[in-house]
Amino acid sequence: MRDLSLAFGAVGTGSLSQLELILRLLVAAALGSLIGVERERLAWAAGLRTHMLVSVGSCLVMIVSAYGFGDVLHGSNITLDPSRVAAQVVSGIGFIGAGCILLRGDVVRGLTTAASLWTVAAIGLAVGGGLYVGAISATVIILVILTGLKPLEEWLQHRNKIHKLEVTAEPNSLSLAEIEQTLGYRARRIRRLASVSNENAEHISIEIERLHENDLRQIRDILMSLPAVKDVR
Repeated sequence: MRDLSLAFGAVGTGSLSQLELILRLLVAAALGSLIGVERERLAWAAGLRTHMLVSVGSCLVMIVSAYGFGDVLHGSNITLDPSRVAAQVVSGIGFIGAGCILLRGDVVRGLTTAASLWTVAAIGLAVGGGLYVGAISATVIILVILTGLKPLEEWLQHRNKIHKLEVTAEPNSLSLAEIEQTLGYRARRIRRLASVSNENAEHISIEIERLHENDLRQIRDILMSLPAVKDVR
């Protein structure tokens, strides 16, 4: 057994002390937890512990890749490429990220969490390589993206939301061309327009995208003003 006095000595090539190794793992865990807390707040499966584990694991892989093979470098014709092991983290973390992505109907959920896991892995690699400033800066930027830009993202998603109107009119009394002409410039926002008629009424389905709520209310009022229209929902 090695003497206990070496417990806090150097690791591998001698350029990294045991205290520095522990510090890097702790810093990686702390930075990963900051991003994990934000995901935990939204009740995602990949939350606090998952992000911490990914960050610490990536940090350890980087340390092992850079310093863990120092004992074998003394032989002839032996070279070390620390980037090869660390590079596998970037591709390998995709398996965990894929587990966070869910398809619910036509909506894909979990892409942001998968991306946060990927960036946390990069943060862990940076800490493992001793790039504290880069790792901390990246953490701050990621937190700003996840929290500060959320209102902007919701605003953009709301603008791109598809609104659906169900129009009930007298049978065979309202043509699709007449509806487009009545709506004027707003008709350019129509994504889909379909009509089904029976003996009692004509049911027209209108899908409109990228429209403000005020314009949507005006469209309802315009359609309701037509004599043949009975109801607009």
